[in-house]
Amino acid sequence: MSRADLSLWRIFRVPIFLAMLSLTGLIGALLGDGPWDRLGAGLMAATLLVAIAAWVRRRPSR
Repeated sequence: MSRADLSLWRIFRVPIFLAMLSLTGLIGALLGDGPWDRLGAGLMAATLLVAIAAWVRRRPSR
């Protein structure tokens, strides 16, 4: 990938999406009850799972 391919949008689109996902989950869990708690926990867990998957993919193989 050349340096010209790395626009700001290409660099920050996934972190922005994860931040919006996490923020939506946090606000939903704080303001709602019952199903909102489960939805909030699911959205925040999805953010964590994406981060773990990216970390596992980037680890050097032995």
